[in-house]
Amino acid sequence: MQGGAARTPDAAAATAPATGTSPAGPDFRFTGDFRGPLGVQLYSVRGAIRSDVPGTLARVRALGFREVELAGTYGMSAADFRRVLDSAGLRATSMHVGYDRLRDSLSAVLADASALGVRNVGVAWIPHPAGPFTVAQAHQTADDFNRWGRAMRAAGVQLFYHTHGYEFQPAADGTVPFDVLMRETDPAAVKFEMDVFWTALPGQDPVALLRRYQGRWALMHLKDMRQGIVRNVQTGGANPDSAEVPVGTGQIDYRAVLAAAHAAGVERFYIEDETADPFATIPRSTAWLQTVRFRGA
Repeated sequence: MQGGAARTPDAAAATAPATGTSPAGPDFRFTGDFRGPLGVQLYSVRGAIRSDVPGTLARVRALGFREVELAGTYGMSAADFRRVLDSAGLRATSMHVGYDRLRDSLSAVLADASALGVRNVGVAWIPHPAGPFTVAQAHQTADDFNRWGRAMRAAGVQLFYHTHGYEFQPAADGTVPFDVLMRETDPAAVKFEMDVFWTALPGQDPVALLRRYQGRWALMHLKDMRQGIVRNVQTGGANPDSAEVPVGTGQIDYRAVLAAAHAAGVERFYIEDETADPFATIPRSTAWLQTVRFRGA
C-alpha cells in the first residue's frame, strides 16, 4: 500500500459501485425463511471464465448474484479484476488462496485482498501428499493458521478454513484432525467455512457440527448430494457430475442445515456448483433457496 493511511478491505468495498456499468441483472427475491446474503463461488463457472472473464461475470450477475467468492483472478492483477467485477455489478466478499501462498507471500495476499475489497481470505486445501491428513499435521496447521490469522486481523482481514472431508478421518487413537484444528486455533483469528457437501460426504452431520462449534462458522458453501451416494468417504475427492445436485434436491436435509446455520451465526452463503452445466443448475438452487421454509426445523 502506498501513501497515506492504509485502506482496509471493508473500506475499499464500500466504495464499489452498486451495479457497475453493465445492464442491471435481476436481484433475488427471498420470500421464504432464507435471507442470505447469497453469493456464488466463481470456481463454479471455471470453464467459461477462463476464456471470457467479462462475459462470464455478466452472466453471473444475470443469474441474480451481487456477491462472489474468488478462486483466483485468471491471469489478471487484483486491481484489474476488481475493475471488471465493478463493471459487472459484482462485489467480491471472500477469496480462496493456496496454503503455500499464505506461508510464502502473506503480504502479497493482503495487498490483493485490499485491491479486491475482500475481507474474508481462506484456505480450501491443506497439503498432505504422503497419505491421510494426520493429527501431527493438524497441530502444525493450527500454529500456521494462528500466526497468519492474527497478522491478517491486524490488516482488517479474516482468515478462514474451508472443510474438504479429509480432515475428518480419525487417527488410530480416535483423535479427529478437524477437532484439533478447531480446538487449537484462536477463535478470533481463525474462522471456518462449512462446505456442506464436503462435511456430509465423509459421514459428518453438518447440523451437529454447526451446533458443536457455534460461533466458529463464518461462511458456508451450499451444494447438495445425490440420493444414493454412499457417505463415509474421507479422501476429499468425488466426481461432481455423479455426486452433486442442486440445493434442496438431494439427500442433505438443507432445511435443518440452514436453520442451524442461522443459529450458529453464519454470515455469508455461497453456492458452489461443480457440475458440468452450472448455468443450468445454479438457477435451480437459487429458486429453492428463495422460497424455502425452515423455521422450527
